[in-house]
Amino acid sequence: MKRMNEDYKKKGRHILFSVVFLVLGFILAFSYRTLGINKEEEAVYSAEFIQEEQYRANLINQQERNKELFDEITAKQEEIRQYEQTFSKGKENHADLVEEAKHLRLLLGVIPTTGNGVRITLKDGDYDPVEQNPNDYIVHESHVLRVVNELKIAGAQGLSINGQRITSNSYIKCTGPVITVDGRTFPAPFVIEAIGDMEVLSAALHLKGGVIDSLVRDNIVVTTEQSKEIRLAAVRNES
Repeated sequence: MKRMNEDYKKKGRHILFSVVFLVLGFILAFSYRTLGINKEEEAVYSAEFIQEEQYRANLINQQERNKELFDEITAKQEEIRQYEQTFSKGKENHADLVEEAKHLRLLLGVIPTTGNGVRITLKDGDYDPVEQNPNDYIVHESHVLRVVNELKIAGAQGLSINGQRITSNSYIKCTGPVITVDGRTFPAPFVIEAIGDMEVLSAALHLKGGVIDSLVRDNIVVTTEQSKEIRLAAVRNES
């Protein structure tokens, strides 16, 4: 009898241990499953968070780009407004632009022209070749340049020497009794014609102690005249 009781106790402990282990196994299995689900949810949440941050960054970049485009459009509109104002004023300034273009063409010498002005003629002085040095009585390029420069300073709009149009790039060289203007050779007398305010040009040449007086001291024969019809040919570069 006593032995049977001990057998029953052993069987009871085995059953109890079995139940305990079963419960523990169930608890472990449930915990593992729950932990796995939480990790999956965390992974899903992390992916959604990253994607949301990417959307937010893209939105901020797009907003900044929109602001840049808006500023660019504003600047272009301002340019258009200024152009429209300039265009409207252009009609008023048309006459001035035409006059300026005419003045520039006159200075460049690309077209023939006619206008008021002065004509200056330089001749060699009379001399005795036996007793006097001819160089002291011949017109040199320095004499011609004095007249040309004075006329330019006085506001001459166009110049020519013996019909050869003078420009800003013209060169004048003396060779004995002749001078070369832009590759063309001319003997004396030298006729310098200038278009401009003839009263101002003439007064500039005849200033006391000025160009005319210095030429006379160099034994050059000088004559000047005012004219309402000075004709200047277009530039000729042929030699």
